[in-house]
Amino acid sequence: MADSVSPVLSSIEARVLGVLVEKQHTVPDSYPLSLNALVSGCNQKSNRFPVMQVSQTDVLEAIEKLEQVSLVSESSGGRVTRYAHHFEEVFNIPVQSVALIAMLLLRGPQTAGELRIHCERLHKFADISSVEAFLEEMAVRSSGSLVVKLPRKTGARENRWFHLLSEDSDNEAYIDTCALSDRHDSVSFDDFHALKSDFIKLEAEVAVLRKAVDQLKAQILLQEKHMEE
Repeated sequence: MADSVSPVLSSIEARVLGVLVEKQHTVPDSYPLSLNALVSGCNQKSNRFPVMQVSQTDVLEAIEKLEQVSLVSESSGGRVTRYAHHFEEVFNIPVQSVALIAMLLLRGPQTAGELRIHCERLHKFADISSVEAFLEEMAVRSSGSLVVKLPRKTGARENRWFHLLSEDSDNEAYIDTCALSDRHDSVSFDDFHALKSDFIKLEAEVAVLRKAVDQLKAQILLQEKHMEE
């Protein structure tokens, strides 16, 4: 399939897609995945950020949406329905890029060095520069960027990268929360939403303080003007 505009996925849809790509390489004998295996992969506590607790119903609803955009298909035969992804065909990108996207879907923002390490079981990159080359290629696609390089954090040596497929991809609260810990699996899904709520409250408080400062500045300027007169 030719390049097309990237679909916007829910957080669960993004997780399902990432798990399918990961398990295709790490447990090939079990791929395509059964529903039970897919739910287990979505709820996995290691190598995941945020940690989720989704039900079979949640995953089935996500699969239905992914099937509508041809990213997932089901295969009958045998006693269990199984599911496979079609990431390469839909986005027209190589397996190296698919591996990188999968890790961003599963683990949140990461540097090129981190991605190289985390992708090792999916694809072994020769060096960090090769990782960056594939990321840059996905960032400048004419049909729409799949990843973005985030501004470097204070004190950080490298920029992190983030995917642009999910509804959370442009959420600064989500991205900032990803950097709270060196272990991405140490913050639960509920913790993330609590932190997000706190972030929104802080934004509102800052806005009020800025308004008060602006009013104070205006009063000072007015007083200075009267004194000059």
